[in-house]
Amino acid sequence: QVTLVESGGGLVQAGGSLRLSCAGSGRALETKAMGWFRQAPGKEREFVATINFQGADTSYAPFVQGRFTISRDNAKNTVYLQMNSLKPEDTAVYYCATSLWLSPTLSFLEYDRWGQGTQVTVSS
Repeated sequence: QVTLVESGGGLVQAGGSLRLSCAGSGRALETKAMGWFRQAPGKEREFVATINFQGADTSYAPFVQGRFTISRDNAKNTVYLQMNSLKPEDTAVYYCATSLWLSPTLSFLEYDRWGQGTQVTVSS
């Protein structure tokens, strides 16, 4: 059983940066692809980024392409989301999750373990 804990969220002005971390415990994350999702008030959870088990293959939602970077350090059992050039519309609770597969996947239905989320608020 794996437990995921996100951290690094907070309040930032538009144009600023944040780095989210997702630490895994209870089981090594290196055998799974990982993903970041977000959910804004009144909206459905949406895909943000995913990375394969080795960290060599990534995929991003179009609205974060070029601004966000997903990475992982399997030795630390941690996945990161570097967020630059933040916009007010990036405001949401951000969740990390473990995939059922080794390769990146975009559907939240293919993720089986989720963290509790971390709030990101971007002011204009």
